Amino acid sequence: MNELFGTLSDGTPVHRWTLERAGVRVRVLSYGGIVQTAEVPDRDGAAADVVLGFGDLDGYLTHPGPYLGALVGRYANRIAGGRFTLDGRTYALARNNGPNSLHGGERGFDRHVWDVEPVGDGGYGVRLSRVSPDGEEGFPGRLEMSVTYTLEESGALRIGYEAVTDAPTVLNPTNHSYFNLGGADSGHAGGHELRLAASRFTPVDADLIPTGPPEDVTDTRFDFRRARKVGSGYDHNFVLDKGVTDTAVEVAELYDPASGRVLTVATTEPGLQLYTADHLDEPFAPGDGIALETQHFPDSPNRPDFPGTVLRPGEVFRSETVYGFSVR
Repeated sequence: MNELFGTLSDGTPVHRWTLERAGVRVRVLSYGGIVQTAEVPDRDGAAADVVLGFGDLDGYLTHPGPYLGALVGRYANRIAGGRFTLDGRTYALARNNGPNSLHGGERGFDRHVWDVEPVGDGGYGVRLSRVSPDGEEGFPGRLEMSVTYTLEESGALRIGYEAVTDAPTVLNPTNHSYFNLGGADSGHAGGHELRLAASRFTPVDADLIPTGPPEDVTDTRFDFRRARKVGSGYDHNFVLDKGVTDTAVEVAELYDPASGRVLTVATTEPGLQLYTADHLDEPFAPGDGIALETQHFPDSPNRPDFPGTVLRPGEVFRSETVYGFSVR
């Protein structure tokens, strides 16, 4: 089902698509590919929205900075100095995060209206698509991008990314949902318990740019190999033990003891950015949600020792992440 959600100042309509299956209801916007809501039951069967979002389009237009629920690209996370070199040519990007480029620049994937079409039978999926022109936000190549949101039979939300380019470029998309398994209006999420299959993380400087090779999490606050409370103070990339995979492998579990809700994360990506939302502001408060962004590592275009993010003509970029919901 789709409905008009609002209209941009230039008259462009924004639609909202509702996917419902196995007791889970997810709403996706054509603007920014935003996951606006994800309603799932608790251990007593009571449903609540577990992602942070706004009730109207104006909320997203007025508060774009947190990227609430948004499809982020072309490059999620940071590129140092807003520049990278590819095949001997240096490309300058928008510097929208201090001296660095963040989440695709001033007007990344999150600030465009995407074409949307239903996929599959039963109204369980939608495919969003758009063409990012050569030079958009400084990135080379005409990029044809599609993202498919599907509710599986279990109620899990599967997000599949696919892209091709006509010139060498870099690509690292993700979804930027903030989860609060107690409900989006239940306050600080730091009491959630997180298990993360990552033995290493990438240390960063004050601007959140990696400073060297990945480091061991043993005897540090970055060790989530056994489930423990998340707390706060994280905006870091974790190096997933599985590496890059052809199919999505489970790498994380987030649990809210109060509601009994469990979120699992499976992905093909080699990294996961844990962000405890310490900088959220009104109408939310710091720590109201937890972002688990599956992606390649920050600043990879400038780090040949990191898994590569280069996409070339003739190649097809594919990535997949699955957010599963259950209770205990």
